[in-house]
Amino acid sequence: MRYRLLGNTGLYVSELCLGTMTFGGKGFWEAIGSLGTRDVETLIGTSFDAGVNFLDTANVYSEGESETLVGAALASLGRPRDQVVVATKVRGRTGPGPNQIGLSRGHIMASIDGHCDAWGSITSTFTRSTESTTTHRSRRPCGRSTTWYGRAKSATSGSATSPPG
Repeated sequence: MRYRLLGNTGLYVSELCLGTMTFGGKGFWEAIGSLGTRDVETLIGTSFDAGVNFLDTANVYSEGESETLVGAALASLGRPRDQVVVATKVRGRTGPGPNQIGLSRGHIMASIDGHCDAWGSITSTFTRSTESTTTHRSRRPCGRSTTWYGRAKSATSGSATSPPG
């Protein structure tokens, strides 16, 4: 597997990123996919065995069930958390209220807390796009260290490289 730097984070991610939109199958997402716990664990484990270290998810996929399945699979597989980069997104509607959508600080912070809840005891790494700045937060109330990095798509730019060492 070849790896590329993820923006200016210093993190190396696999050229292939495992998307999780098909995990769960709640609501209208069922038309896209409805992989359950066993299939999700098998798919993530097989991907890791092939060298993939980069997962992409979102709190809107299957009404949050996708992230819960990712967290359960990561915990079950017992892979060291520092060897996996999980990218997620905010902005999408997560409920019926007027503040449960968008890029307000309140919705972003509520989404971070939701990611922590969905992923249980694993340490969370989130990605968020801003034009020219990066925001770092640590020691969230959920007890996990969180860091918010630049665009995931920047991992596909530039030449392929391998991590140092």
